[in-house]
This record gives sequence, structure tokens and C-alpha cells, in this order.
Amino acid sequence: MIMRSGPAVSAAPQAFAPPVSESDQASLHDVDARSLRQSVASARDYLIDLQRSDGHWCAELEGDTILESEFVLLQVILGRLGDSTIRKCANYILSKQQADGGWSNYPGGPADVSVSVKAYFALKLAGHDSNEPHMVRARKLIRDMGGADGVNSFTRFYLAALGQIPYNHCPSVPVEIMLLPSWSPFNLYHMSSWTRTIVVPLAIAQALKPITPLPDDLGIEELFLEKPTPDRIPEISQVQGRLISWENAFRVLDRGLKLYERWGSKFLRPRALKLAEAWLLEHFEESDGVGAIFPPMVYTVIALRCLGYADDSPEMIWAEKQLTDLMIEEGDTLRLQPCVSPIWDTTWSMVALAEAGVPPEHESLTKACDWLLEREIVKPGDWTKRNPQIPAGGWAFEYNNRFYPDLDDTATALMAIRRTSRFGELHCQEAVRRALEFEIAMQSSDFGWAAFDRDVNNPILEAIPFADHNAMLDPSCPDITARILEMLGEFGYRRGEAFIEEAIRFLFKHQEPEGCWWGRWGVNYIYGTWQSLVGLASIGYDMNHPRVQRAAAWIKSVQQPCGGWGESCASYVDRTEMGKGEPTASQTAWGILALIAVGEENSPDVQRGIEYLIKSQNEDGSWTETEFTGTGFPKVFYLRYHYYPIYFPTLALARYAQAMGITLERMNESSSFPPLRKSA
Repeated sequence: MIMRSGPAVSAAPQAFAPPVSESDQASLHDVDARSLRQSVASARDYLIDLQRSDGHWCAELEGDTILESEFVLLQVILGRLGDSTIRKCANYILSKQQADGGWSNYPGGPADVSVSVKAYFALKLAGHDSNEPHMVRARKLIRDMGGADGVNSFTRFYLAALGQIPYNHCPSVPVEIMLLPSWSPFNLYHMSSWTRTIVVPLAIAQALKPITPLPDDLGIEELFLEKPTPDRIPEISQVQGRLISWENAFRVLDRGLKLYERWGSKFLRPRALKLAEAWLLEHFEESDGVGAIFPPMVYTVIALRCLGYADDSPEMIWAEKQLTDLMIEEGDTLRLQPCVSPIWDTTWSMVALAEAGVPPEHESLTKACDWLLEREIVKPGDWTKRNPQIPAGGWAFEYNNRFYPDLDDTATALMAIRRTSRFGELHCQEAVRRALEFEIAMQSSDFGWAAFDRDVNNPILEAIPFADHNAMLDPSCPDITARILEMLGEFGYRRGEAFIEEAIRFLFKHQEPEGCWWGRWGVNYIYGTWQSLVGLASIGYDMNHPRVQRAAAWIKSVQQPCGGWGESCASYVDRTEMGKGEPTASQTAWGILALIAVGEENSPDVQRGIEYLIKSQNEDGSWTETEFTGTGFPKVFYLRYHYYPIYFPTLALARYAQAMGITLERMNESSSFPPLRKSA
């Protein structure tokens, strides 16, 4: 039997709380309870007001300027140099230039050479003169960082398509990968789902090598320290370090592939191209773009152009529409989202509202649940290529992405649905049963859970030259493993079951020496530690265990004097930055939730965190947060979820109230309820 009789939905582990004296209890109720209730009610009302008319939530998802830069480069590759979107994107790119002249992959971070080269190139294509002060500053910094010679693989492909470097300066992505048998470690389905969706259209483009020539005055020769010529071997292809290593083996293989392209590709390539084209078109089905994320969407447009699809063909119109749907035009600027996050935003909003006093039968929750149930994925997707025995049942991150339900969104969807009155209805129970079966079956052989697949963790693939986006694999990670444990705990699963015990061992195997956990999908150790502690508490782990207490001690140790928590994306690169950064509402909420999970709700640390959230709340019930606290590719690409500083603080305040026995005002059906907004 998969569905168990679980604990109450709030499920706060109050049993571990130290006793509260009568005087302290009176003080907490008389002084703090009033402002706490007001803060929760204000946040709850604000969050409900953001709900759309069909029941879902979806905020802007913000990335760095590579999105706008690559969109500009795409338009020029397509021969649209005069397109009005180029100027507006350039205005936005310029607004994000840092004082040192460069561009970073997160606010306040160090300049990144690839991000900066693409930004400079986009500005130049938009008509910015290279002698303007902002261009001079950018050029000097880029050259000081090693010049355009040192950009990553993604950037190299754009430069080659615009005639700035020869294609042999790009790492090979042979389209013949489509011909490899399933048992091959280099088969497409041994790569992460996001890499897979990039590789197929990119391999098509690289096989056909499009080049859009530019006038000399629009090129970026001035950014190179050494002129890129076909006979010069770029650093990315040079044998380095230890002579015998996978990295060097792949560099040698890369050179061999380039010889194959010159002399032998005519035999296998036509068949491989047809398979790649068929794969690409198949993945249009029920999708907001191939993979529903920006990089493969861009490469899909380029691949279609290379394959001869006209601009007015249904395929090209569809592919370009997925990109334009990501645009946000504001004044004289244009920015793009890396994707959209409706399932993620909706499920966390539902959980936060339910814990903040919105009853299960309330329209806000029932409409959201209905919206979710309509988007359940019940068809087989890419995960079944290696795991045909695992049936469909789950949710994606985006509106439509039927090949890629993910385990993280499916877990939060299950927790959200459980908090609504729809949960007892037969059709809902069936969806929940399918999703639970899917989640449990997707546990990897190391007993953790990954994002989209199971056992896509062969480290050899990380040595491929193309793998410098730092996301070639989809290995199990502590934060997703712990979130699935949290969800399973809510459905009645407890310690003692073999797969639960193995997952616990996985978590502790990956606990850092300091006591914290790394966060794959959120920044960073605060995120991973919050989720790990909540997951352990949910399935009944002893929260007094020394390993748990060490994690709690670490969370306390990185709390800031203001009472908040904050961590910069720099901690992915430098361990000395663990838990350090500007305090944010979302990370403060994670710190509070982590300590409540171990029964520390009455500690001064939690008290100060709650006070920080209450004092920093805006009059409208929201919190202001400009920092990037979400993660796409660690060390490479980060995210700002615009609703993180709303639903996570709301959840933390509500959980604190529950843990302290403070009754929150319950929002009844008869309560005033603002009309749901029109869907965007």
C-alpha cells in the first residue's frame, strides 16, 4: 500500500522543543503574537492577491544577461541585425554593467569572461561604438581576464556562427551521438535532461556549421589576445596537467572528431542528422519549447534554419514563439526569462497559504489544486528510455514539458494537493497514487534522488570538453532527496522501511564536515541544510542525534547580528563563503524552518529570525529581495525567483506560530477574498 495515514498537515516536530516557562509563554503570546498574526495575515493576503484567475501563481524568473546577449546574437545569426528587439535588449544589458566594466552571473559577483564577452558583443551589434567609455571599460576588463580566448563552450558556438572564430575552436558535439547504442556510456540518455535537449539541436547546428558574416566594424577581434586562426589549437583542445587523464583523453578524441568531420563524416552523418531532426520535432509535443528552457530553445531555432525550415514554416513559428513567450518588455528595455516556474510557484504558494490559515476547502486552494491536476503528466517521457518499467505520474516545472516531469516539483505538488479538500476525491487520489509510485521508483541506486532521471551520474562525462557548463550529469543530491523524504513523511512513511533508511544514509554520507549540506538547486548550504533537516524530521528521525544537532549548530553559527540569514552564490566556488552574504527574506525563512525542524522554535536564534522577518516586511505584506537565491548550474548560472521572498517567509512565520501554539486567524469561505487576477 503506497498511501499511508500520515501526520497532520502542519507536522511541526514540536516534541523536540524545550519547555517554555509560564512567564515566557505569556510574554510571547501577549507581545509577539499580535505582530506575528498581523504579519502572517498581511503576507497571506498579498500572496492570494497574486493568484491568477485560473488558480495558479507564476512570477518572473530572472537570470543574468547571457539571456539577452544570446537573444541578440541569435537575431543577428538569423540575419535580423536591424530588429527592434536588439536595441531594447542592449539597453537592459547596459543597465546591468558593473562598475569594473564587466558583467557577472549574479548581482554583486565577480565579472565573468563569457558573460562579459557576450554582453560586449551584443552591445556592439546594437550600435554601441567601441570607443564609448562603457565599451572601453568592458574591453579592458575582458582582456585583463584573458580575453575572448578563454570563453566557455556555449559562447564559442555563437562566436563561430558569427564568423569570429573558426568552428574548430569549438569542442566537438558530433551529431553521430544519435547512432550510439543504449549501452554506450556516451549515449544521449546518459546525460542530464537539460544537456540532452541542448546537445541535439546544437549537434545539428555544428554539423551544418552556419556562418553569418559581419562587417569588420561589428566584429570583436579587439577582445582576443591571440588571433583565432584555423591552424591554432585553442586551449580547450590542448593536452594539460597529468598526461593520463580522462580530460586529456577527451581532448585527443576531440581532435580526432575534427579530422573525422573533414574526411569521414559523409558516411554516417546524413543518417544521424535525420535521427536528430526527428528527435527534435518529437520533443515539440506538449512542450513550451524543447526542454522548456532557454538554451535549447535558441539552438532549436538555429537548427531549424540549418535544416532548411523557412521562417514562416509552422515549425519555425512555433520554435520562435516559445522564445518570445519568455520576453518581458518594460519601458525601452527587453529582458528574457530562462524559463517559467508556474508549478513551482503554485505548489509553494499553496503550502504557505494552507499553513497560514487558509482552510482546505477555500477557493484559493481548490482552484489551484484543480489547475495542478489538469497538468499531471501521464505519458511516458525521456526517463523511460533507461527505465521503461517506471510509469508516468508527476509534474514538470513549467506549464508544458511532458517529456520531463521532475521529482522536486512532483514532491511539492503532492504536499500542496494534500492540503486541499480535493485530496479526498477519487480522481485526486489516483493522481497522488501515480505520483507516489513515480517518486519512489525514481530513487537512484545510490539511494538518493536526482532532478529528472535516475543514475545519470557517470563522472567520466564531466571530462568532455563541452561539459564546462558544469551540468553534464543529474546526480542525486541532498536537497531533492530530503524534500522527497519530507513529502513521504507527510504521507505516513517512517523510519524502518529499507528505502527510507538507505536515503537517510545517503543524506549523512553527503553531510559536510561543518555539519551543513550543499544545496544543488538553491543558494546554497543554508538551502541544503534547511531541506535536509526538514526531511529528516518528517520521517521521524531522532532530531536530538549529534549529527542533526551539528547541523543546527551550523545554522545558528551563520545567523547574522540583524537576526537574518544570507548566503551569496560565491559559496559554490569558495567554501570559506559558506553561509555568508547579504541577509535575505527567503534564506532567513530557510534558517528559521531548519531550526524549527529540530525543535528550536523557542530558541533566541529563531526569535531573532522571526523579528527580522516581521521588521523587514513591507507595508503591503511582501518582502524586498534582489539577491539571487536560486541555482541553475552551480558556478555558471543562477536565478532570482521573484516570489521566493513571499511564500517562504509566509511559511516560516506560520510554522513558527504553529510550533509556539499561537493560533492564526483562519480564513473562512465567508471571509473577504480578493478576486483572482486575470491570467497573463
